[in-house]
Amino acid sequence: MHEPLNESSPPATGDLRIILVGTQHPGNIGAAARAMKTMGLSRLVLVAPEKPLDDDAYRRSAGAEDVLDAAPVHATLAEAVADCRLVLGCTARSRRVQLEQLEPDVAAGRLLRLAGEGPVALVFGRERTGLTNEELQLCHASVHIPSDPAFSSLNLAAAVQVLAYEVRRAVLAAVPAAGPVPPPAPDALPATHEQVEGFFSQLAETLEAIDFHKGRTPDSAMRKLRRLFLRTDLTVNEVRLLRGVLADAQRMARLAGEAGRLSS
Repeated sequence: MHEPLNESSPPATGDLRIILVGTQHPGNIGAAARAMKTMGLSRLVLVAPEKPLDDDAYRRSAGAEDVLDAAPVHATLAEAVADCRLVLGCTARSRRVQLEQLEPDVAAGRLLRLAGEGPVALVFGRERTGLTNEELQLCHASVHIPSDPAFSSLNLAAAVQVLAYEVRRAVLAAVPAAGPVPPPAPDALPATHEQVEGFFSQLAETLEAIDFHKGRTPDSAMRKLRRLFLRTDLTVNEVRLLRGVLADAQRMARLAGEAGRLSS
């Protein structure tokens, strides 16, 4: 079952990005562009491809040359998703990074439901090794295509086709908009990926400043805190409020440290 869309908003795919990370064969990029265009998607983004687009890429795009021509290239995944509302990583197996795992149809519905609120992204990794744990850490949830465990490997373009098809199904199943909806106030807008990552960086610094970890490794606590906050769909105003709390905690930690040094 697809997640229900917001019936007050039309299905929007223009803000849905298909991001290919570290692609090794340009032909696979072309085939992925073709898979996208057949399902009404056009926003392809490339992150650090091993080789530039070539004749094979354009030949395999088979009419989706415009998708290739419009695809920006970024150096890192963090840069490519900085302004995104939702980032889902397609992965074939369980990783050390613990993320909510979505079926393709549920992932498509969630992407489409939030696409009207800002950019959203579906991320695919390298042909042989997929996404790294660090790259998955930048995702809000993972998507797993339930292929046959005895032969589970999917070609990159085939994986893009499966997810693009589910998005297309969600679009066709959506209820048309009843009319225009007033935009939310700026403070009520969903926080961007970059804003949330800035909050996480300040949170990690604050936990160190107040000696929260007591000598233990901070990785486990931060993974759990990331999962907790990512479930809350933070707004711009909420991130600002949380960062204000952290700033005060950091200030108090500095004052306590200065008082301790003066008394010693």
